[in-house]
Amino acid sequence: MSKRGQEIGRWGEELAASYLEAKGYTVLARNLRFAEGEIDLVTVHQEAGETSLVFVEVKTRTTRVHGYPEEAFSRSKYSHLLAAIQDYLAANQDLQYDWRLDLIAILGDPREGQPQISHFKGVVMLDDRE
Repeated sequence: MSKRGQEIGRWGEELAASYLEAKGYTVLARNLRFAEGEIDLVTVHQEAGETSLVFVEVKTRTTRVHGYPEEAFSRSKYSHLLAAIQDYLAANQDLQYDWRLDLIAILGDPREGQPQISHFKGVVMLDDRE
């Protein structure tokens, strides 16, 4: 990934963390690397009296030339992310919460106006797209 791409990715992850914190999520960890993949954000959220561990994948794009950011979340990425989540859970057995996977899609550029942030809760892959 280019240096500019890395900068955009870090910017997107910062925006996602701020967005989630404003919604009442607590960020526990960022950019965790495991043998099978990386977890962008690990958060805890309480909703309707239930506490959940929420793993968050962040996809950021500056334009729609190559589609929306959420379209970059492939089955391969999903599989690697699930394996990384299992590694995280095995290493953190004291976190006895139900968990889910969310996707934050950010469309915008740090040099321009307000980005568009979309939050997809409870992401699952149902088809065979790559």
